[in-house]
Amino acid sequence: MTTARTDIRQRYGLRPIINVSGTMTTLGASIVVPEAVAAASAILPEFVEINDLHRVASRVVARLTGGEAGFITASCAAGITVAVAATMTGADLARIEQLPDTTGMKNEVAIQPGHIVNYGAPIDQAIRLAGAKVALVGTATDARAYQLEAKLNANTAAALYVVSHHCVDYGQIPLSEFVAICKRKGVPVIVDAASEYDLRGFLAAGADLAVYSAHKFLGGATAGIIAGRKDLVRASFLQNYGIGRGLKVGKESIVGAIAALEAWEKRDHAAVRARENGYLALWQKRFAGLPGIGAEIVPDPTDNPLSRLKLSVDPDRARTTAWHLADALASGDPPVIVRDHEVEHGFFFMDPCNLHPGEEHTVAARVVEECEKALKRNAVPEGTPLERRARRFQRMLAWPD
Repeated sequence: MTTARTDIRQRYGLRPIINVSGTMTTLGASIVVPEAVAAASAILPEFVEINDLHRVASRVVARLTGGEAGFITASCAAGITVAVAATMTGADLARIEQLPDTTGMKNEVAIQPGHIVNYGAPIDQAIRLAGAKVALVGTATDARAYQLEAKLNANTAAALYVVSHHCVDYGQIPLSEFVAICKRKGVPVIVDAASEYDLRGFLAAGADLAVYSAHKFLGGATAGIIAGRKDLVRASFLQNYGIGRGLKVGKESIVGAIAALEAWEKRDHAAVRARENGYLALWQKRFAGLPGIGAEIVPDPTDNPLSRLKLSVDPDRARTTAWHLADALASGDPPVIVRDHEVEHGFFFMDPCNLHPGEEHTVAARVVEECEKALKRNAVPEGTPLERRARRFQRMLAWPD
């Protein structure tokens, strides 16, 4: 089932981009599923007792995740902040109103330095927004069990475990061992699973809370989902009477999350994978003969059941670089936005999960077009990845200009 498209972007003078980057917040995250669109549209004209709506959502989240309860908040980042707050205050309203002053509370959150990622903002800031202090376990590339055990003390409120392609992928304490150590010390574990498909595995592995994005792979309206222990979920909900007030979520996002979860439960995931794999095979075949271009299908680094195309560029043969090709695709007609966070290494990724029907052919044609243009040059364009990064940064700083 697809949603009829009436490209509203034209009304506001926005570029009609095609997203092969993935579920990126900076691009609008995902194609919201029709069920969530319909639910949000239906609730918007109506009045509702929000806390009762939250109760309905809690039951749906619990059913889908295997948790005891669930809570919808503004985003996954917001979910991390209110979950951390919950471990410090419990259901004590006086403490909830006291935050971010944590005097008299346990206020340290243990995290491995290799998990201090930036998803548009540094994750340690999401911890500090609650008033908590970050307690680093080991080093970025070498964290060990004894270091975690030593870091957990009488002031430890929680431990945060991050599942993300941005994390250092070696030298980290695995979740099973991380959870076991924290349980022995009586410290609750929060898992940041923003972009993960697995709605049950992290709680089943012993995490006390798992925090997801509702608007990424689930395809809901913008929201975050907290699932897990009822007492901690309740304490997360009660942050709405404190620092969570500024992170609150509207009726449309709550019902959007409910609808997206219910649609996820019924989705033919095998059919989705087959369609996406078809896009990847098409691209790999179309790019096979392009000089200096390598096209490899690679699995998701955090074991989500999906693959992407890794497009590598040999500048000497292709007459371009990975970053110049990414920029050419983004500035062309139509603009194609690739997954370019590692572009300085000579490659980028193409993610098929957010394509509308037929766009896979447009993407293939655009890549071929830009590669053929590059071959007509006498030399590789000037400019380094660092200069490119600086330009992007300066453009962001100049907003709204």
